Amino acid sequence: MSPSSQRSRLRLVVVQVLAFSLFATLFVRLYYLQVIGGESYQAQAADQSVRDIVVQPQRGLIVDSQGRPLVANRTSWVISVDRTLLGKLEERQRTELVRRVAVAVETDPADVEASLVTCGDPGSVPEVCWNGSPYQPVPVATDVSKDVALRVLEQPEDYPGVLAEQQSVRSYPRPFGINLAHVLGYLSPVTEDEYDLAAERDDRSLNGASVVGRAGVEKQYDEWLRGLPGYRRVAVDSMGRVLGDDSLIESTPGDTLVTSIDAKVQSVVERQLAARIAFQRTQLDSVTGRKFAADSGAAVVLDAKTGRVIAMASQPTYDPDVWTGGISESELARLYSEDAGTPLLSRVTQGQFAPGSTWKPFMTAGALTNGYAMDTTLPCSSGFQVGNRVFKNYESGAYGNIGFAKALEVSCNTFFYRIGYDFWQRYGSDPADIGARDPLVEEAQEFGFGARTGIDLPGEAPGRIADRRWKQDYYESQKDYYCELSEKPQTDDTSDFVYRFAREFCLEGNLYRAGDAVNFSIGQGDTIVTPLQLARAYGALSNGGVLWEPTVAKAIVSPEGEVLRRIAPRRSGRVDVPKKYLDYIDSALENVSRVGTMAWKLGGFPIDEVTIRAKTGSAEVYGKQSTGWVASYSEDYVVVMMISQGGTGSGSTGEGIRAIWEALYGIEGETVRPARAATPGTVPPARLPQFLEDGSIMPPAVKP
Repeated sequence: MSPSSQRSRLRLVVVQVLAFSLFATLFVRLYYLQVIGGESYQAQAADQSVRDIVVQPQRGLIVDSQGRPLVANRTSWVISVDRTLLGKLEERQRTELVRRVAVAVETDPADVEASLVTCGDPGSVPEVCWNGSPYQPVPVATDVSKDVALRVLEQPEDYPGVLAEQQSVRSYPRPFGINLAHVLGYLSPVTEDEYDLAAERDDRSLNGASVVGRAGVEKQYDEWLRGLPGYRRVAVDSMGRVLGDDSLIESTPGDTLVTSIDAKVQSVVERQLAARIAFQRTQLDSVTGRKFAADSGAAVVLDAKTGRVIAMASQPTYDPDVWTGGISESELARLYSEDAGTPLLSRVTQGQFAPGSTWKPFMTAGALTNGYAMDTTLPCSSGFQVGNRVFKNYESGAYGNIGFAKALEVSCNTFFYRIGYDFWQRYGSDPADIGARDPLVEEAQEFGFGARTGIDLPGEAPGRIADRRWKQDYYESQKDYYCELSEKPQTDDTSDFVYRFAREFCLEGNLYRAGDAVNFSIGQGDTIVTPLQLARAYGALSNGGVLWEPTVAKAIVSPEGEVLRRIAPRRSGRVDVPKKYLDYIDSALENVSRVGTMAWKLGGFPIDEVTIRAKTGSAEVYGKQSTGWVASYSEDYVVVMMISQGGTGSGSTGEGIRAIWEALYGIEGETVRPARAATPGTVPPARLPQFLEDGSIMPPAVKP
């Protein structure tokens, strides 16, 4: 064989060996993929063709003390977009689809695009971006009309990857037409931070598409109400289109919150507060000659024996349904707007006002427990001079020498001025001594003022007792501003009053003078309270001295009707005032209703059968009209109503207070009809039966 033939044969052998090696390697690899690793790869392939979709749970109901639904759920059509399929479209097709969806749901294409961006990605907008699973369709519009939903469902070729589904959203049955927005609160989508925190805690009740409570009991009891989501596994094709269900884990509905609110009483309170504000706006202020602004108001009814909240109303208010399906920027701006009266602010728990003469019963307790006697008499003159200033009695009235009971009955300011001045002289005549004792301040703190009541609603304001320590702290926080202002030459923009005030504040704004003490004694000056604080303190006068932490919730009930938790009333303390003094104050406040400053609003009221104790108040506010108060109580309830810039206490709110008492006890004219009482007095049911046609719940069956 020639050398050339041998070389050719050798090359052929090499090629054959290489070919055999390649086939052997391929065979081994195929054997590994199909036999050894087959199960693993099959699982991975199957996993790629199955996706998890979160099934949101129905949020728990909120009901009143009689089982009437205050917050329920309804179905809403939601339009969602599958981003996986959207990403496989050409740019032109994608833009056209987004435009078509925006037109269908009546929004801007830019808003649709913003809702499709994952939170944390470049260009994401907080509160708008998507926080959920990348495989889950993203909702771009909620509460759309049925016609829009049917159009999407019936024209899939025009809306590829767009889904129309029914989901559960909040609804407000409004028994007796009530609003109750500030108690119920509202919901909004979970934030990115909340979602991340829930993931760290392995909290499976939250997911990227969850909504959470932001105010009221919706926020306070959110973890009970939200339930647990379920998961639906769906098979998809290579384009991400859903082929069918693979498996389903049912969601768990949230628990029901039973509250102490009585919807029938609430309706009376809301109507009366709104009516009194509307009426006062038609009346002329005798001081200014202008109509009363009556810019806001609040009313609250408590159970005097337990501190439970029976009704709570605030004006201005808002429609709680405005949050359902998302709120517009203009509507949100209105809720925070001062021009609109800041409707989002609950005046009962967050509004802070000078208490005026409703403060005097607590000053009476402070005086009686610190050296004064029940038979003490002092002049009720038309004025009381402190330094170079005369502090006036209301309308400069004078009643001669009177005791505490008469001073409360006629609401004599100069009587209490003398007490405040006396304590200032005895314990703290040095204005710079911030550690000086003040018995009246101590008594106010004893009744819980200057601190939060502990109500089970978020965002409660603490009020303020403007004592020596507060004045020093305030001075230190503001002195740089006022000292700098006083050192500059006065300009046309700075009034004489502001310039003079700045100079005086810079020099001695920390001094607690006799004028501060006498103002404190009648609930004027810088001391402010919330209507709820005042109601809680009057509750202590009613029940013998117990301070309760007001509560809205009574029980948590599972979807199956099992009582998971009973929320008992909570005592926060007892006032250190002897019973004989509480009884004395109680008797004096009864006379306020019979013959005093509240009597003209209770003519014909059966006060011998339903004994009402009351105190009126008109708090003067610099640069504004007076704030009108009436605080009242019986052995069962406490009722407080106030109107900012509404005028005198009984003049602005007296008729509303009376109407509420008539509803509570079923009073018609001069007759008490217990069967007509708004609250029949039932116990929390052990099980929640079905709703009746009028929105109420049948009482539970009595076990033999």
